[in-house]
Amino acid sequence: LIEGYRVSGGPAGEDLDLLYPGGEYFDPLGLADDPDTFAELKVKEIKNGRLAMFAMFGFYVQAIVTGEGPVANWKAHIADPEGVNGFTEVFATRFVPGN
Repeated sequence: LIEGYRVSGGPAGEDLDLLYPGGEYFDPLGLADDPDTFAELKVKEIKNGRLAMFAMFGFYVQAIVTGEGPVANWKAHIADPEGVNGFTEVFATRFVPGN
């Protein structure tokens, strides 16, 4: 909703690149004086955001598969690292005859 408002020309969306959020607000402290450094920081920020989204997706999948939250899964793994891990939880216990 907010992104649509920005792209359609809201007050925070004037003179911004429609494909990249940020614009002049990306570096409010002016730490990147060099345009090449500024472009590199933009790319790094996009990649960091994508990695964070993928990590959250992993948390959601883990909760769906195990039925528990990330902290409970972590505690179970710390208690028994060989018995409770990604392989045993997803593959080894799901394809055992009789289950």
